[in-house]
Amino acid sequence: MSNPKIIGNAVANLYNIYPFPPEPLLDKIPPGYNWRWHWTSAYSFCTGEKPSSCNIRILDAGCGTGVGTEYLVHLNPKAYVVGIDISSGALEVARKRCQLSGADRVEFHHLSLFDVDKINGEFDLINCVGVLHHTPDPIGGIKALANKLRPGGLLHVFVYSELGRWEIQLMQKAIAILQVNKRGDYRDGVQVGRKIFASLPSNNRLVQYEKRRWAMENMRDEYFADMYVHPQEIDYNVESLFELIDASGLDFVGFSNSGYWNIERLLGQAPDLVKRTNELSDRQLYRLIELLDPEISHYEFFLSHPPLNKNTWSNDNVLMQSIPERHPCMEGWPSKSIFDYNYHVVQLSDEEFQFLQACDCKSTVAEILTNVKLNLDEVKNLQKKQLIMLSNQ
Repeated sequence: MSNPKIIGNAVANLYNIYPFPPEPLLDKIPPGYNWRWHWTSAYSFCTGEKPSSCNIRILDAGCGTGVGTEYLVHLNPKAYVVGIDISSGALEVARKRCQLSGADRVEFHHLSLFDVDKINGEFDLINCVGVLHHTPDPIGGIKALANKLRPGGLLHVFVYSELGRWEIQLMQKAIAILQVNKRGDYRDGVQVGRKIFASLPSNNRLVQYEKRRWAMENMRDEYFADMYVHPQEIDYNVESLFELIDASGLDFVGFSNSGYWNIERLLGQAPDLVKRTNELSDRQLYRLIELLDPEISHYEFFLSHPPLNKNTWSNDNVLMQSIPERHPCMEGWPSKSIFDYNYHVVQLSDEEFQFLQACDCKSTVAEILTNVKLNLDEVKNLQKKQLIMLSNQ
Protein backbone atom coordinates (compact mmCIF):
# COMPACT_ATOMS: atom_id res chain seq x y z
CA MET A 1 0.00 0.00 0.00
CA SER A 2 1.77 3.14 -1.19
CA ASN A 3 -0.89 5.56 -2.43
CA PRO A 4 -1.28 8.26 0.28
CA LYS A 5 -5.00 8.66 -0.39
CA ILE A 6 -5.59 4.91 -0.19
CA ILE A 7 -3.58 4.73 3.03
CA GLY A 8 -5.48 7.66 4.54
CA ASN A 9 -8.83 6.05 3.70
CA ALA A 10 -7.70 2.74 5.17
CA VAL A 11 -6.58 4.39 8.42
CA ALA A 12 -9.81 6.36 8.66
CA ASN A 13 -11.80 3.17 8.08
CA LEU A 14 -9.99 1.36 10.89
CA TYR A 15 -10.82 4.12 13.35
CA ASN A 16 -14.39 4.44 12.11
CA ILE A 17 -14.84 0.75 12.98
CA TYR A 18 -12.76 0.88 16.13
CA PRO A 19 -12.78 4.49 17.47
CA PHE A 20 -9.57 5.01 19.42
CA PRO A 21 -8.78 5.31 22.23
CA PRO A 22 -11.91 3.59 23.62
CA GLU A 23 -11.90 5.29 27.04
CA PRO A 24 -15.29 5.72 28.74
CA LEU A 25 -17.20 8.99 28.44
CA LEU A 26 -17.59 10.88 31.72
CA ASP A 27 -20.01 13.60 32.75
CA LYS A 28 -17.31 15.25 34.86
CA ILE A 29 -13.70 16.39 34.60
CA PRO A 30 -11.51 13.29 34.01
CA PRO A 31 -9.25 12.26 36.90
CA GLY A 32 -5.47 12.59 36.98
CA TYR A 33 -3.26 14.50 34.61
CA ASN A 34 -0.57 14.22 31.98
CA TRP A 35 1.87 17.05 32.63
CA ARG A 36 2.88 17.06 28.95
CA TRP A 37 -0.62 18.38 28.19
CA HIS A 38 -0.43 21.07 30.88
CA TRP A 39 1.01 24.22 29.31
CA THR A 40 2.72 25.70 32.37
CA SER A 41 4.25 22.33 33.31
CA ALA A 42 5.42 21.54 29.79
CA TYR A 43 6.82 25.03 29.28
CA SER A 44 8.64 24.94 32.63
CA PHE A 45 10.09 21.53 31.79
CA CYS A 46 11.37 22.81 28.43
CA THR A 47 12.61 26.25 29.47
CA GLY A 48 13.24 26.17 33.22
CA GLU A 49 10.68 28.85 34.00
CA LYS A 50 6.96 29.44 34.12
CA PRO A 51 5.43 30.95 30.94
CA SER A 52 4.44 34.59 31.00
CA SER A 53 0.95 33.84 29.70
CA CYS A 54 -1.53 30.98 29.69
CA ASN A 55 -3.87 32.60 27.16
CA ILE A 56 -2.76 30.30 24.39
CA ARG A 57 -3.99 28.29 21.42
CA ILE A 58 -3.51 24.51 21.44
CA LEU A 59 -3.84 22.08 18.54
CA ASP A 60 -4.50 18.40 19.18
CA ALA A 61 -3.33 16.95 15.87
CA GLY A 62 -4.86 13.52 15.40
CA CYS A 63 -7.16 13.78 18.39
CA GLY A 64 -8.99 10.49 17.89
CA THR A 65 -11.86 10.09 20.35
CA GLY A 66 -10.76 13.20 22.24
CA VAL A 67 -9.19 11.69 25.36
CA GLY A 68 -6.16 13.96 25.13
CA THR A 69 -8.25 16.86 23.84
CA GLU A 70 -10.49 16.72 26.88
CA TYR A 71 -7.48 16.89 29.19
CA LEU A 72 -5.96 19.75 27.18
CA VAL A 73 -9.12 21.78 27.73
CA HIS A 74 -9.52 21.04 31.43
CA LEU A 75 -5.82 21.32 32.31
CA ASN A 76 -5.49 24.68 30.53
CA PRO A 77 -8.47 26.79 31.61
CA LYS A 78 -7.32 29.89 29.70
CA ALA A 79 -6.51 28.09 26.44
CA TYR A 80 -8.56 27.59 23.31
CA VAL A 81 -8.19 24.12 21.83
CA VAL A 82 -8.62 22.81 18.30
CA GLY A 83 -8.80 19.10 17.52
CA ILE A 84 -8.40 17.49 14.09
CA ASP A 85 -8.66 13.88 12.99
CA ILE A 86 -9.00 11.83 9.82
CA SER A 87 -11.75 9.61 11.26
CA SER A 88 -15.28 10.99 11.32
CA GLY A 89 -16.33 8.18 13.67
CA ALA A 90 -13.64 9.05 16.21
CA LEU A 91 -14.49 12.75 15.96
CA GLU A 92 -18.12 12.02 16.74
CA VAL A 93 -17.02 10.38 20.00
CA ALA A 94 -14.61 13.26 20.72
CA ARG A 95 -17.38 15.86 20.40
CA LYS A 96 -19.66 13.89 22.70
CA ARG A 97 -16.84 13.32 25.23
CA CYS A 98 -16.01 17.01 25.52
CA GLN A 99 -19.67 18.03 25.63
CA LEU A 100 -20.39 15.64 28.51
CA SER A 101 -17.45 16.77 30.68
CA GLY A 102 -17.96 20.49 30.02
CA ALA A 103 -14.84 20.92 27.87
CA ASP A 104 -16.43 23.75 25.92
CA ARG A 105 -13.37 25.72 24.73
CA VAL A 106 -12.74 23.39 21.81
CA GLU A 107 -13.60 23.05 18.15
CA PHE A 108 -13.16 19.99 15.96
CA HIS A 109 -12.34 19.63 12.28
CA HIS A 110 -12.42 16.55 10.07
CA LEU A 111 -8.94 17.01 8.64
CA SER A 112 -5.69 15.09 8.19
CA LEU A 113 -2.34 16.45 9.33
CA PHE A 114 -1.57 17.33 5.73
CA ASP A 115 -4.53 19.72 5.57
CA VAL A 116 -3.83 21.54 8.83
CA ASP A 117 -3.04 24.73 6.90
CA LYS A 118 -6.80 25.09 6.38
CA ILE A 119 -7.07 26.18 10.02
CA ASN A 120 -6.42 29.88 10.59
CA GLY A 121 -3.61 31.12 12.82
CA GLU A 122 -0.67 29.61 14.67
CA PHE A 123 -0.52 27.60 17.89
CA ASP A 124 1.51 27.90 21.08
CA LEU A 125 1.32 24.16 21.81
CA ILE A 126 0.72 21.35 19.34
CA ASN A 127 0.06 17.87 20.66
CA CYS A 128 0.64 15.00 18.21
CA VAL A 129 0.43 11.64 19.98
CA GLY A 130 0.46 8.34 18.12
CA VAL A 131 -0.23 9.88 14.71
CA LEU A 132 2.86 10.53 12.58
CA HIS A 133 3.87 6.86 12.47
CA HIS A 134 0.44 6.02 11.01
CA THR A 135 0.77 8.42 8.07
CA PRO A 136 2.19 7.63 4.63
CA ASP A 137 4.56 10.62 4.90
CA PRO A 138 5.68 11.41 8.47
CA ILE A 139 8.16 14.02 7.26
CA GLY A 140 5.44 15.82 5.32
CA GLY A 141 3.20 15.59 8.37
CA ILE A 142 5.69 17.02 10.83
CA LYS A 143 6.56 19.83 8.41
CA ALA A 144 2.87 20.71 8.13
CA LEU A 145 2.63 20.94 11.91
CA ALA A 146 5.86 22.94 12.16
CA ASN A 147 4.34 25.54 9.83
CA LYS A 148 1.48 26.05 12.32
CA LEU A 149 3.72 26.50 15.38
CA ARG A 150 4.35 30.06 16.47
CA PRO A 151 7.90 31.23 17.34
CA GLY A 152 8.64 30.11 20.88
CA GLY A 153 5.93 27.45 20.66
CA LEU A 154 6.21 23.76 21.58
CA LEU A 155 5.37 20.62 19.63
CA HIS A 156 4.84 17.49 21.71
CA VAL A 157 5.32 14.27 19.71
CA PHE A 158 4.84 10.56 20.40
CA VAL A 159 6.02 7.96 17.85
CA TYR A 160 6.78 4.24 18.01
CA SER A 161 10.17 2.66 18.63
CA GLU A 162 11.09 -0.42 16.60
CA LEU A 163 13.10 -2.06 19.39
CA GLY A 164 10.31 -2.42 21.94
CA ARG A 165 7.77 -3.36 19.28
CA TRP A 166 9.68 -6.16 17.60
CA GLU A 167 7.25 -8.88 18.75
CA ILE A 168 4.31 -6.70 17.74
CA GLN A 169 5.75 -6.40 14.23
CA LEU A 170 6.04 -10.17 13.98
CA MET A 171 2.42 -10.66 14.96
CA GLN A 172 1.28 -7.95 12.55
CA LYS A 173 3.02 -9.77 9.70
CA ALA A 174 1.62 -13.15 10.75
CA ILE A 175 -1.94 -11.83 10.82
CA ALA A 176 -1.44 -10.18 7.42
CA ILE A 177 -0.30 -13.50 5.88
CA LEU A 178 -3.38 -15.29 7.21
CA GLN A 179 -5.57 -12.46 5.93
CA VAL A 180 -4.25 -12.81 2.39
CA ASN A 181 -7.76 -12.65 0.90
CA LYS A 182 -9.30 -10.39 3.56
CA ARG A 183 -6.95 -7.42 3.77
CA GLY A 184 -8.81 -4.39 5.10
CA ASP A 185 -11.34 -6.51 7.02
CA TYR A 186 -10.28 -5.31 10.44
CA ARG A 187 -12.84 -7.32 12.39
CA ASP A 188 -11.53 -10.47 10.72
CA GLY A 189 -7.99 -9.37 11.55
CA VAL A 190 -8.84 -9.06 15.23
CA GLN A 191 -10.45 -12.52 15.23
CA VAL A 192 -7.43 -14.04 13.46
CA GLY A 193 -5.03 -12.41 15.91
CA ARG A 194 -6.91 -13.58 18.96
CA LYS A 195 -7.08 -17.14 17.60
CA ILE A 196 -3.32 -17.12 16.99
CA PHE A 197 -2.62 -16.07 20.58
CA ALA A 198 -5.05 -18.67 21.91
CA SER A 199 -3.40 -21.43 19.84
CA LEU A 200 0.28 -20.69 20.47
CA PRO A 201 2.11 -22.53 23.29
CA SER A 202 2.14 -20.61 26.59
CA ASN A 203 5.94 -20.36 26.48
CA ASN A 204 5.91 -18.82 23.01
CA ARG A 205 7.87 -15.56 22.85
CA LEU A 206 5.00 -13.60 21.27
CA VAL A 207 2.54 -14.86 23.87
CA GLN A 208 4.88 -14.07 26.74
CA TYR A 209 5.52 -10.55 25.46
CA GLU A 210 1.81 -9.89 24.99
CA LYS A 211 0.99 -11.09 28.51
CA ARG A 212 3.80 -9.08 30.08
CA ARG A 213 3.29 -5.78 28.27
CA TRP A 214 -0.11 -5.40 26.63
CA ALA A 215 -2.66 -8.06 27.68
CA MET A 216 -4.73 -5.84 29.99
CA GLU A 217 -5.41 -3.05 27.51
CA ASN A 218 -5.67 -5.45 24.56
CA MET A 219 -8.68 -7.10 26.14
CA ARG A 220 -10.57 -4.38 24.27
CA ASP A 221 -10.82 -4.92 20.53
CA GLU A 222 -10.07 -1.26 19.83
CA TYR A 223 -6.61 -1.57 21.40
CA PHE A 224 -5.97 -4.95 19.81
CA ALA A 225 -6.90 -3.63 16.36
CA ASP A 226 -4.77 -0.50 16.76
CA MET A 227 -1.77 -2.62 17.74
CA TYR A 228 -1.98 -5.65 15.48
CA VAL A 229 -4.08 -4.93 12.38
CA HIS A 230 -3.28 -1.30 11.61
CA PRO A 231 -2.90 -0.73 7.85
CA GLN A 232 0.01 1.73 8.23
CA GLU A 233 2.85 1.85 10.73
CA ILE A 234 6.40 3.19 10.65
CA ASP A 235 8.63 2.42 13.64
CA TYR A 236 11.77 4.37 14.51
CA ASN A 237 15.15 4.03 16.13
CA VAL A 238 17.16 6.97 17.44
CA GLU A 239 18.92 7.45 14.14
CA SER A 240 15.80 7.51 11.97
CA LEU A 241 13.97 9.53 14.64
CA PHE A 242 16.44 12.38 14.38
CA GLU A 243 16.19 12.27 10.60
CA LEU A 244 12.49 13.02 11.11
CA ILE A 245 13.25 15.75 13.66
CA ASP A 246 15.89 17.39 11.48
CA ALA A 247 13.48 17.43 8.53
CA SER A 248 10.92 19.34 10.61
CA GLY A 249 13.10 22.45 10.79
CA LEU A 250 12.38 22.66 14.52
CA ASP A 251 14.77 22.44 17.47
CA PHE A 252 14.92 19.32 19.62
CA VAL A 253 14.23 20.35 23.22
CA GLY A 254 14.43 16.97 24.90
CA PHE A 255 12.78 13.65 25.68
CA SER A 256 10.02 14.01 28.25
CA ASN A 257 10.93 10.68 29.93
CA SER A 258 14.38 11.99 30.79
CA GLY A 259 15.04 9.25 33.38
CA TYR A 260 15.23 6.59 30.68
CA TRP A 261 18.05 8.48 28.94
CA ASN A 262 20.38 8.41 31.96
CA ILE A 263 23.35 6.18 31.09
CA GLU A 264 24.34 5.74 34.74
CA ARG A 265 21.28 3.61 35.42
CA LEU A 266 22.72 1.09 32.94
CA LEU A 267 26.50 1.45 33.29
CA GLY A 268 26.76 2.91 36.76
CA GLN A 269 28.69 -0.15 37.93
CA ALA A 270 31.34 0.54 35.29
CA PRO A 271 32.45 4.15 35.86
CA ASP A 272 35.21 3.82 33.28
CA LEU A 273 32.59 3.13 30.61
CA VAL A 274 30.44 6.01 31.84
CA LYS A 275 33.49 8.23 31.47
CA ARG A 276 33.87 7.08 27.86
CA THR A 277 30.34 8.24 27.10
CA ASN A 278 31.45 11.82 27.81
CA GLU A 279 33.11 11.71 24.40
CA LEU A 280 29.85 10.84 22.63
CA SER A 281 27.42 13.25 21.03
CA ASP A 282 23.94 13.39 22.52
CA ARG A 283 22.59 11.30 19.66
CA GLN A 284 25.29 8.67 20.02
CA LEU A 285 24.52 8.47 23.72
CA TYR A 286 20.78 8.09 23.04
CA ARG A 287 21.50 5.31 20.56
CA LEU A 288 23.74 3.52 23.05
CA ILE A 289 21.07 3.68 25.73
CA GLU A 290 18.30 2.24 23.57
CA LEU A 291 20.61 -0.57 22.38
CA LEU A 292 21.41 -1.48 25.98
CA ASP A 293 17.77 -1.22 27.10
CA PRO A 294 15.61 -2.15 24.08
CA GLU A 295 12.38 -2.29 26.06
CA ILE A 296 11.44 1.21 24.91
CA SER A 297 8.24 1.04 22.85
CA HIS A 298 7.91 4.71 21.94
CA TYR A 299 9.63 8.08 21.95
CA GLU A 300 7.98 11.08 23.57
CA PHE A 301 9.65 14.45 23.17
CA PHE A 302 9.33 18.20 22.69
CA LEU A 303 10.38 20.29 19.70
CA SER A 304 10.35 24.07 19.57
CA HIS A 305 10.03 26.80 16.98
CA PRO A 306 13.05 29.01 17.72
CA PRO A 307 13.71 31.17 19.50
CA LEU A 308 12.82 29.42 22.75
CA ASN A 309 14.37 31.25 25.69
CA LYS A 310 15.73 29.00 28.44
CA ASN A 311 16.68 29.85 32.00
CA THR A 312 19.18 27.70 33.91
CA TRP A 313 19.00 29.97 36.99
CA SER A 314 22.80 30.06 37.10
CA ASN A 315 22.70 33.67 38.29
CA ASP A 316 22.14 33.41 42.03
CA ASN A 317 20.94 37.00 42.34
CA VAL A 318 18.25 36.41 39.72
CA LEU A 319 17.27 33.16 41.40
CA MET A 320 16.93 34.88 44.77
CA GLN A 321 14.48 37.38 43.31
CA SER A 322 12.40 34.77 41.47
CA ILE A 323 9.00 33.66 42.68
CA PRO A 324 8.56 29.91 43.23
CA GLU A 325 5.30 28.02 43.22
CA ARG A 326 4.51 24.39 43.83
CA HIS A 327 4.30 22.31 40.68
CA PRO A 328 0.62 21.94 39.76
CA CYS A 329 1.04 18.30 38.72
CA MET A 330 1.70 16.73 42.12
CA GLU A 331 -0.47 14.33 44.08
CA GLY A 332 -0.65 13.90 47.83
CA TRP A 333 0.18 17.45 48.88
CA PRO A 334 0.47 18.49 51.70
CA SER A 335 2.65 15.59 52.78
CA LYS A 336 6.34 14.80 52.98
CA SER A 337 5.63 11.76 50.80
CA ILE A 338 4.13 12.83 47.47
CA PHE A 339 3.80 11.75 43.86
CA ASP A 340 5.71 14.01 41.49
CA TYR A 341 4.69 15.06 37.99
CA ASN A 342 5.56 11.57 36.67
CA TYR A 343 3.70 9.78 39.50
CA HIS A 344 6.99 8.79 41.12
CA VAL A 345 7.13 8.79 44.91
CA VAL A 346 9.24 11.61 46.39
CA GLN A 347 10.26 11.82 50.04
CA LEU A 348 10.74 15.43 51.10
CA SER A 349 13.10 16.53 53.83
CA ASP A 350 11.74 18.75 56.59
CA GLU A 351 13.37 21.78 54.98
CA GLU A 352 12.05 20.96 51.48
CA PHE A 353 8.56 20.51 52.91
CA GLN A 354 8.80 23.86 54.69
CA PHE A 355 9.98 25.55 51.49
CA LEU A 356 7.09 24.12 49.48
CA GLN A 357 4.66 25.19 52.18
CA ALA A 358 5.96 28.75 51.90
CA CYS A 359 5.44 28.91 48.12
CA ASP A 360 2.46 31.26 47.97
CA CYS A 361 3.06 32.66 44.44
CA LYS A 362 3.96 36.01 46.05
CA SER A 363 7.10 35.48 48.13
CA THR A 364 10.50 35.43 46.49
CA VAL A 365 13.09 32.72 47.04
CA ALA A 366 15.09 35.22 49.14
CA GLU A 367 12.08 35.94 51.36
CA ILE A 368 11.34 32.25 51.88
CA LEU A 369 14.95 31.42 52.70
CA THR A 370 14.94 33.87 55.60
CA ASN A 371 12.80 31.29 57.44
CA VAL A 372 13.78 28.01 55.76
CA LYS A 373 17.23 26.42 56.00
CA LEU A 374 17.84 25.49 52.36
CA ASN A 375 20.75 26.59 50.22
CA LEU A 376 20.41 27.74 46.62
CA ASP A 377 21.66 24.45 45.19
CA GLU A 378 18.84 22.69 47.04
CA VAL A 379 16.34 25.18 45.63
CA LYS A 380 17.70 24.53 42.14
CA ASN A 381 17.30 20.81 42.80
CA LEU A 382 13.61 21.31 43.62
CA GLN A 383 13.22 23.06 40.28
CA LYS A 384 15.18 20.35 38.46
CA LYS A 385 12.90 17.71 39.96
CA GLN A 386 9.89 19.74 38.77
CA LEU A 387 8.61 20.16 42.33
CA ILE A 388 8.56 23.93 41.91
CA MET A 389 8.23 26.31 38.98
CA LEU A 390 10.11 29.61 38.97
CA SER A 391 9.20 32.91 37.39
CA ASN A 392 10.90 36.28 37.23
CA GLN A 393 9.15 39.16 38.94
